[in-house]
Amino acid sequence: MKKYIYSLFFLFLLTTLNAQRFVSSLPDYEAYKVFKGKPLSDKFSNIESVKVIYDLRKQKMYYFNSSLILLHFDFATNYLGYSPDLDIFNDRNYSNTEKDRDFLLGNLNHIKGTDKWIFELAASDHMPIVLIERFFNMVKNSTFIGGKLKFYLNNPQMMEWFQQQKFKIPCVKSDYIFGEVKYQEVVRGTNVGILKKYNLKELETTKPNPDEIIVLNGTPDILPNVRGIIVNELQTPLSHLVLLGKNRKIPIMAYTDIEKDNNIKSLLSKKVELKIAIDTFYIKETTKKITVKSAGKKKKLTIDNTITELVDLSQIPKKGVNYIGSKAQNMAYLIAISKEIPFKVPENAHAIPFYFYTQHIQKSSISPLIAELLAFPKKDSTVWINKQLKKIREAIKKEPINPELISKLNLAFKDAKFKNFRFRSSTNAEDLEDFNGAGLYDSKTGILGDSIKTFEKAIKQVWASVWNEASYNERELFGIDQQNIAMGVLVHRSFPDELANGVIITKNLFRENFPGITVNVQKGENSVVKPQKGEICEQFVAYHFNDGKDETDFDVDYTSNSNLNNNEPLLSKKEMSNIFNVSRKIEEKMYRYWRKNQFHPVDIEFKIVGEKRDLYIKQVRPFND
Repeated sequence: MKKYIYSLFFLFLLTTLNAQRFVSSLPDYEAYKVFKGKPLSDKFSNIESVKVIYDLRKQKMYYFNSSLILLHFDFATNYLGYSPDLDIFNDRNYSNTEKDRDFLLGNLNHIKGTDKWIFELAASDHMPIVLIERFFNMVKNSTFIGGKLKFYLNNPQMMEWFQQQKFKIPCVKSDYIFGEVKYQEVVRGTNVGILKKYNLKELETTKPNPDEIIVLNGTPDILPNVRGIIVNELQTPLSHLVLLGKNRKIPIMAYTDIEKDNNIKSLLSKKVELKIAIDTFYIKETTKKITVKSAGKKKKLTIDNTITELVDLSQIPKKGVNYIGSKAQNMAYLIAISKEIPFKVPENAHAIPFYFYTQHIQKSSISPLIAELLAFPKKDSTVWINKQLKKIREAIKKEPINPELISKLNLAFKDAKFKNFRFRSSTNAEDLEDFNGAGLYDSKTGILGDSIKTFEKAIKQVWASVWNEASYNERELFGIDQQNIAMGVLVHRSFPDELANGVIITKNLFRENFPGITVNVQKGENSVVKPQKGEICEQFVAYHFNDGKDETDFDVDYTSNSNLNNNEPLLSKKEMSNIFNVSRKIEEKMYRYWRKNQFHPVDIEFKIVGEKRDLYIKQVRPFND
């Protein structure tokens, strides 16, 4: 009888809570569950959240239904009788003083599947420490969480206060959250396919079928042509796997507990539907049809072999894409933009035109091998194709280069301040709007006058990478004409003294219709796009609410801090502000050069270099999202 009464009371409590839009306290997790919703930002994939408002005038706390009421402003307007508009609300209630505030605004976050509870403010909230601590303690005392509650440091000002030991409440950084992440949406989407498991080593000799969704024990160097991919390690958000996956438009996810998942084990070799969402995934057996993509028309590539001189990129080449490739042409645009905007570009930038690559591969030891590969009827024979690609690369590296090209380079760089030069791919099949080619080709360093790291060796290694397994297969998949692929080479000084390197996407990738850029940055030369296992880069979204020019009007929202830098910020707030302003201007100006819609985001690679921590922009291309 007691059990029956308790059940009735519990049912009554849940019904009452569901009918309510807000409460002043959360006595247990069941109450929290009724009011929880998704965070406004998708920066973490395993968080549930309840929004909190404290009314300073009435001295009342409100936990409100965060799946029905999405914004603090909406709650204040519709339930607390607040009348000023959104701009005034933001100015007052995210300010650095209590004086003009009406409310304290926060988010009570829970890492799903754990007993970790995090109190977070908006990154744009400049609440002083005394108010943060007061608010935190009120939340702690009005919920069931108590001593488990931690305060999350999500912006540079909070990080600075923490370093100065100003907080008297328990604080955590992103590593507290990342340690619990088991699932990560890499590329959102849904697909049907046969679920198969492969070892990474197997992919060297085995080609998965295009009707498969594959499970892998690591991150592949070459993305197979499949219906979906599940890897067992978390990804850097702007890594080459992510960018190529977005280009392919196939669902990809990371799931560290895949070996323990009995559901997935039971579905191997069966036809399944995989759905990847922000905070979860669904996989189940299905009878749905596997739809096969049509190959479409072959994409023809343009080659202009009439240019036989090195191209100095300090002047913008006319129709240079046709004879030096997109990457080198875009560098010329960047050099022009850098004369108006405060950033640096790699010095001594030149381009080796397609002419020299075309001339080189026409040699009798190379061209028959390429012809044999392109005429081979069994495109699914991975072993034969990989052997043939290796033969082509070796033949390209073995043949001597045209000595005239080396003479031209020596002459161009004889008065340069630098001896070390970076030779980078600039094909006619990369950095295109529908084919970014991220990570497919190689870059190499050559040293002026050196007998080991010669210019000749570097150039031939870059040329040979046209026939890497990854680049060949990706072009094949996208129907790009392999007959007319050509490699130009972008050459400029190298950067042995870089303090940090990173990627900028001129879009807020974690919140729809919200301003900002997304930045991934890592310490020194450690790669953002091809990280070593276990490396976490610094990631943040940066934005000006009012498009202000003053760095004090600038906000940063951290998703993660670099574990190679003790989870401390790699960039100063001034550097972040500069990166934001520079990237926005580059986006605007590049779309004038490209004569495209300037509201489409761009992908920018940058470095922080030398004692003065100069910002260098080394690459820009369209971002295919």
